[in-house]
Amino acid sequence: MDEMHDMRGWRARWLRLRNRLLTDPAFQRWAARFPLTRPIARGRARATFDLVAGFVYSQVLFACAELDLFAVLAGEPLGLGEIASRTGLDVAAAERLLKAAVSLGLVDRVGDRFTLGARGAALLGNPGALAMVRHHGLLYADLADPVGLLRGRRGALADYWPYARSDAPGSVRAQAVDAYSALMAASQPMIVGQVLGAYDFGRHRRLMDVGGGTGAFLIAVGAAYAALELVAFDLPAVAGVARARFAEAGLGARATAIGGDMFVDPLPAGADAVSLVRVLHDHDDSAAQSLLGRIRAILPANGTLLIAEPMAGAAGAAAVGDAYFGMYLLAMGSGRARTAAEILRMCRTAGFVGARAVSTAMPLSAGMIVAKG
Repeated sequence: MDEMHDMRGWRARWLRLRNRLLTDPAFQRWAARFPLTRPIARGRARATFDLVAGFVYSQVLFACAELDLFAVLAGEPLGLGEIASRTGLDVAAAERLLKAAVSLGLVDRVGDRFTLGARGAALLGNPGALAMVRHHGLLYADLADPVGLLRGRRGALADYWPYARSDAPGSVRAQAVDAYSALMAASQPMIVGQVLGAYDFGRHRRLMDVGGGTGAFLIAVGAAYAALELVAFDLPAVAGVARARFAEAGLGARATAIGGDMFVDPLPAGADAVSLVRVLHDHDDSAAQSLLGRIRAILPANGTLLIAEPMAGAAGAAAVGDAYFGMYLLAMGSGRARTAAEILRMCRTAGFVGARAVSTAMPLSAGMIVAKG
């Protein structure tokens, strides 16, 4: 304990010294000139400027998505006039946007023509990511006054996700869930690929996806595992859409959707595996802990709980959980991103045993935890 206290003391003293140096204009000028520190100083200056300009970068991406610029550039390289015509911009505005997009790697310039950049191509191949970019218009509006959000102002996202602040989520009407259900379905493939690549559902007989939305996750799992029975449990208005989606996917014989409030109504029994995909981080600690306890109560002995969602502190993606989801969920009005260690503790508190983190190929999109009942 004394050794840990000493380490914290040394770290605090070092941080005070470092910060005193970094705030000293004379030291800044020296570091920018001295050959050994110049690359570090320039790199930190660029990183700091990226923080200042990041909102502008995101708006360039948003404009590209709104104008379908990536689809416009999907074929042969196009000239400025053709791009302006297809996007409905005048030539000067199109040139300004294209130059910005080139600088961000979204677009490449080939002589006097333009084509997809590496980042633009990756986005065009990921409709879910583009759907999220377009959705961020609401978040950007809320973040126009971040201090107001921190002081309790209600954000536009709170209305977009009606269950987040509703006293009776089960009574939310179909029209109120259409937009977010479509967004979740469009963006679900980003998570599905990580889960299917890291976990074998062939060991299970019946999988229930709690908060399963319109069934996008179960449809993908069902396509990969032909013998698996599937159950989606979500708000009644959402479950109705899921039933239709299951029928369209040819899964009607082994897939069903049940409507209810997962915090109030009885959870259906009979599944030997339950999944929570991007559900826990939407809810505050007490609600999330309650949900885990309710799932534990209906799982059979040795039943499995699978949790998949972006997690705070993920390797190489710490800012995703703490910065992005920290502010997004604040605007939404409910929930927080948790570390894998926090979720593991919650699972143990709920009575699960053998809870463990499972590596995924892209932790930025989703971390994964598996626990036994």
